[in-house]
Amino acid sequence: MNLNLTGHHLQITPAIRDYVATKLTRITHHFDHLIDVNVILTVEKLLHRIEANVRVRGRDIFCENADADMYAAIDGLVDKLDRTIIKHKEKSLMRRHDGKPVKNRDAR
Repeated sequence: MNLNLTGHHLQITPAIRDYVATKLTRITHHFDHLIDVNVILTVEKLLHRIEANVRVRGRDIFCENADADMYAAIDGLVDKLDRTIIKHKEKSLMRRHDGKPVKNRDAR
C-alpha cells in the first residue's frame, strides 16, 4: 500500500503521519488489495477536513470527513473508509458467487 499525505494550510508532522498510517492499517485487515491511498489534510479557519482516495482493484473509493479536531476527523474518515471497503468487498464476493450472499450460501 502506497500512502501519500498532502497538507493544505497545514504542516504534516511526524505524529500526524504516524497516526494516519496506524489508523489506515485497520482497512488492510478487511481488504488486502489496496494499491494506493492518497490523503489530503486541510485546515479552513476552525474546521479540519480530511479526504482520502483509495485505489483498489477495479474501483476508486473516495471518502471525506470534517471536524473541529484533526484527530477526530481522521477517526471519522477511517470509520467511513472501513464501511465502504467492507461494502465493496461484499459486492465483489457476491459477483464471484453467483449473486448469492456469501453468508447465506448453501454448503456444497
